[in-house]
Amino acid sequence: MNFEEKKEQILKGPIPKILISLAAPIMFNNFIQTLYNLSDTYWVSRLGSEEVAAMTLVFPVIFLILSIAMGMNIAGTSLISQYIGANQEDQANKVASQLFSFLLVLSVFLGLLGYFFTPHMISLMGGTGNVHLYGSQYLSIMFLEMPVIFMFIVYNAIMQGQGNTFTPMILNVAGSLLNIVLSPVFIFGLGPIPYMGIRGAAIATLISRAIFVGYGIYTLFMRKDGIIIRKKYLSPDLTMLRKIIKVGLPASIGQSAAAFGFIVLNMFVLSYGDSALAAFGIGNRINSVVMMPAMGIGNAVAPIVGQNLGADQILRARSTFKISILMSTVFMAIGGFIAFLLAEDIIRIFAAEDPVVIALGTDYLQLISLSIPLMGIFQILNGLFQGSGHTMYAMFINMFRLWGLRIPMIYLFGRLTDLGADAIWYSMVLSNFIICIIGFGIYLSRKWEKKVIEDEPEIHAEKKKNVFAS
Repeated sequence: MNFEEKKEQILKGPIPKILISLAAPIMFNNFIQTLYNLSDTYWVSRLGSEEVAAMTLVFPVIFLILSIAMGMNIAGTSLISQYIGANQEDQANKVASQLFSFLLVLSVFLGLLGYFFTPHMISLMGGTGNVHLYGSQYLSIMFLEMPVIFMFIVYNAIMQGQGNTFTPMILNVAGSLLNIVLSPVFIFGLGPIPYMGIRGAAIATLISRAIFVGYGIYTLFMRKDGIIIRKKYLSPDLTMLRKIIKVGLPASIGQSAAAFGFIVLNMFVLSYGDSALAAFGIGNRINSVVMMPAMGIGNAVAPIVGQNLGADQILRARSTFKISILMSTVFMAIGGFIAFLLAEDIIRIFAAEDPVVIALGTDYLQLISLSIPLMGIFQILNGLFQGSGHTMYAMFINMFRLWGLRIPMIYLFGRLTDLGADAIWYSMVLSNFIICIIGFGIYLSRKWEKKVIEDEPEIHAEKKKNVFAS
């Protein structure tokens, strides 16, 4: 399907059909990404527990840096989709080009800065001995990979803004599958490739991503159809950059705050013992699988809402939200019901017959399964606010759910009740319920319906003419 056909489908086609067509590649991509993460962890675990601890230790640093890029990704998707809907493709090309230039320069700067300061960061995080050594080896290479990761985020934003989630999926899946093959080769060595240990895991990831991301960016310069990167728009345009940062910064802050919030949340869970943390980790892995349909639909909502707001089709944007809520709730109810019935059997697979972990994990999974439709609604609300470009609302619900509701509840329930680890599970359910009510309140206010782009002068004049004529 070419650019014009995809645009026509998003603006006029059956909403359930376009939601599924956009969400399905995202869901499959998330599934393959999960396999890649499990594979990488498995091979590193063959090296030893210290290597796994080192990789776990540095993950929040990587996630924190990626939060910056993810905010800009959301800005790019929102602005490009709205400009497409408003028939301002050249402005969309300008957003794409400015996003490329800005994130390329930023990623090189952050990558080099992080590379040289990696040992100091590991020390500040408490890494010592071999954990410090292995963490430094892994993180330094991951910092060199930052330009590659940022460029894929640029590619994804440009394609998703057009409603194309299939092509980014193909590139990401290909890179992940290649990484699964290369990881053991670079970790343990094969033929002319020497043993590299944990450094090899990072190098395999760098090579796998660079090949396919390089191809993707090349196509954005060379293609003739759809939104492209134009050389004439690569030099800094402060007006457009301010717009990108204005939309993207709240999303970046929200992502970063969420990263810190989950670090604090893990500390609370750990205060109830290693078994509680193990149960929490196992339950979350299972939960992430059940959540895949809602995450896919939530991501699909963003370009549909963006393009329809750009085209002044507000009623269709509202319909997209309502239909996506219904679809997500059905998927989540089915998945949650299955997880509830099989909770103990599923936990037992990963709990190594530890009776405490099995008991805690079963309680957590059953409770969270009953409330999992709420988590699906939360994903749809995020997609709505991100697609509309009103990322302040997305930032608010992300931050307030953790810092304003969940963490204070865990503290209070822990001090005022004898629920034990169950205090954490109940706090998660309650925080999801309350934030969904708040999110619906923001939706009903209709403030998200205001576009974050301006009409071109001739379009604006035509609209005024139509208004006076009516």
